[in-house]
Amino acid sequence: MGTTASAAPQPTLHESFHGNGMMDSSASFQTLNIHSNKAKSIITNKVAPVVITYNCRQEFQIHDDVLRTNYKVGRISDNMPEHHLVQGSYFMVQDVFSKADVLSTSGSYGAPNFRQSKGSFPLYGMGQPSLSGFKQVLQRLQGQGHQEVLFFCLREEPIVFLRLEGDFLPYTPRRKENLHENLHDLGRDARSENLELTIRKELHDFAKLNDNVFYIYNDIEHFKGEPQKISISCEEDMHVTEEVYKRPRFTMPSYRYYRLPLPTEGAPLEDEFDAFVNVLRVRDSPETTDMNCMTFLIIIPCIGQLMSCEWHKHINIVFYLKKIHESVIPHDTRKIVNKVYFVLCVCLQGSSTKDYFLHRTLQSLERYFYLIVFNAYLHEQYPLAFACSFSQWLCSHAWMYRLLSCMNQSELRAPADLLTKGARVLVADEYLAPDVLSTIKQMKVANFRRVPKMSIYGMAQPTSEATGAVLEYLTDEKRKHSSVLWVNLQDELVVEANGQIFCPREPTRVDQHICVLSSQTHQIEKLETALKEELVGSQKWLEVTLEQEKQMKMFKSCVTVQETFNQHKSSHQGLQYRRIPFPECSSPTEEGFDRLLEAMKSCLAEDSLSAFVFNCSNGKGRTTTAMVIAALTLWHFNGFPESCEDEIVSVPDAKYTKGEFEVVMKLVRLLPDGHRMKREVDLALDSVSETMTPLHYHLREIIICSYRQIQALTLKSLLYLERYMYLILFNTYLHLEKRDSWQRSFSDWMLQVRSDVRLLQHRLEFFIKAYVAKKSTEHFRHHLC
Repeated sequence: MGTTASAAPQPTLHESFHGNGMMDSSASFQTLNIHSNKAKSIITNKVAPVVITYNCRQEFQIHDDVLRTNYKVGRISDNMPEHHLVQGSYFMVQDVFSKADVLSTSGSYGAPNFRQSKGSFPLYGMGQPSLSGFKQVLQRLQGQGHQEVLFFCLREEPIVFLRLEGDFLPYTPRRKENLHENLHDLGRDARSENLELTIRKELHDFAKLNDNVFYIYNDIEHFKGEPQKISISCEEDMHVTEEVYKRPRFTMPSYRYYRLPLPTEGAPLEDEFDAFVNVLRVRDSPETTDMNCMTFLIIIPCIGQLMSCEWHKHINIVFYLKKIHESVIPHDTRKIVNKVYFVLCVCLQGSSTKDYFLHRTLQSLERYFYLIVFNAYLHEQYPLAFACSFSQWLCSHAWMYRLLSCMNQSELRAPADLLTKGARVLVADEYLAPDVLSTIKQMKVANFRRVPKMSIYGMAQPTSEATGAVLEYLTDEKRKHSSVLWVNLQDELVVEANGQIFCPREPTRVDQHICVLSSQTHQIEKLETALKEELVGSQKWLEVTLEQEKQMKMFKSCVTVQETFNQHKSSHQGLQYRRIPFPECSSPTEEGFDRLLEAMKSCLAEDSLSAFVFNCSNGKGRTTTAMVIAALTLWHFNGFPESCEDEIVSVPDAKYTKGEFEVVMKLVRLLPDGHRMKREVDLALDSVSETMTPLHYHLREIIICSYRQIQALTLKSLLYLERYMYLILFNTYLHLEKRDSWQRSFSDWMLQVRSDVRLLQHRLEFFIKAYVAKKSTEHFRHHLC
């Protein structure tokens, strides 16, 4: 007998992802496709049909059961029929249902929520129409005299149009867990067009296995009569997006179609802005038609409510800004963005702290922020014919990234009674800061250490008793420090209750610290005072998380960190206390560097033998960073130690252990005497981390160690890399500005250094933002290693 035909298991949407949110666009679905016009005869038997072709050279069997085993089946509920699932996981759901059309324009205009921007600009937006509805929209625009139409489809999810009642209606794959939500975050290489072709092929195969019938869902609210059967006899019974939106070009020569997938929530990446601007720039060139004669039509997802159609409003705003910016008086970019940023933060402070609403609020604010920034870009670049792209321009104005990263100010308005109401729990220091250096017995505080031959000390957050013990140690007859600068680096709320350090945390995420994103020390101290009063005043039994267990405790005494140091100042006249919040993993802000440098300069001016003490929650990351900054600063005052020659490191990827990442070495080549700048930072890191081996924390090593671990730590690796680069830049600043006694701040210096240095350094912040948005996971792998 001939060869038995079989079908190999095919990749599904979720199986084609390579663990990083990216999909191999070359993956395609293949099935057996036997054309009857090539068959000479079909002989049936008990095993399977036998096909003999006209040339008598091919003979094989068709095993429908083999095809059938490569698909997955499922159902919405037990009382519904079981059927095949698209890509092994998804149900095909009607894309637009009646309640989504809140403007009631489907009948009159052909598309849900069809509307035109205010003013005389020909800018239109709409929800997802059917095939006939889209034709109706184009006919209306032509009837109004619009000659050239630029049509943008902003949808990132795949859409398939199914033949139904004389029309082709849009359907999209949805997850069983959320049938109201389209697929999103498919990855930059998972092109929607390719997914649509794959899904259409699957639907055709499913129908062939079920008497040309497939199941779809129209009513996902009440499921009355669901699922419904639809007849699919050939692939022509289905259309993909390209077939619907590209074909009008043959009847409308001035019609243009672009697919610009944008995220459902939050702002696009900068290169997505660039792609959008490139279309407008080409269309606005002297060789093309005047933009004022063009009509812009935008289509967006239309699910649930009008709020989901925000991209229409925002894209129209982008067009509007591009049209009117020439008549606006040029403005100072920094002042306007800062002013609007302040307004956004004020608006956010009154929002709900629940995760869902907070997330939606932040995503909407991010969009609004980017529109304002984009307008500033238009003001500057339109007269220059867009000499640089939006992404390049934004990297040269990298301070905007800092504003964006600090956008969540909600903790400044979080009420103190979240603890007594059970929305927050207290986590003890013994859980947060294990004493791996075994210093509690002697010094009363975890992870106490000193930089060799320098009066620089670090530790975890101390209690009042531990603070007194450390001060007695520093001022005893052996060390004799009469002046001590103590810097608290905590950016979260900390209180001492019943003689133990506690921090408030989310009940389901006790390992994740709650950052109060504020550089204003008095704001943090005000919140800690309110927390103290709530704990003592409520007299309730509260759940606390200890090192090994959870307990219920009632607190009779409570003090803030500021109150603790105020008490010790009475017995230690030379004690100076500062609260300079540092972020958990990333680099301190430029202002953070400035505040620490100013505090050290002031202290050294009074006493050159001052001791410098730093603490964070566990005495590791932030404390180490501050100790390195202090070491570099003292070396600039007292002279650098002799550096030994580089030792030969014979371990795999030794260059990464030595901090020789590609982006770091590019920075070194750009900086004056860059290799020396890096070598001095490495010397400081080695000095500070010499006694840190039990903590397994060395900044250069933890960059690559975090990167090699699970995907969730890739972001941490990038943040540590940013911290390392900032230390090199700060050391360069100390060298170059030393002759002027550092009169110019590090913040101002960072704004005025050569643009290529800023572009390189802050490009990393772009990658960090992209990773947070889960849109560009693979994009920075080559930039890191």
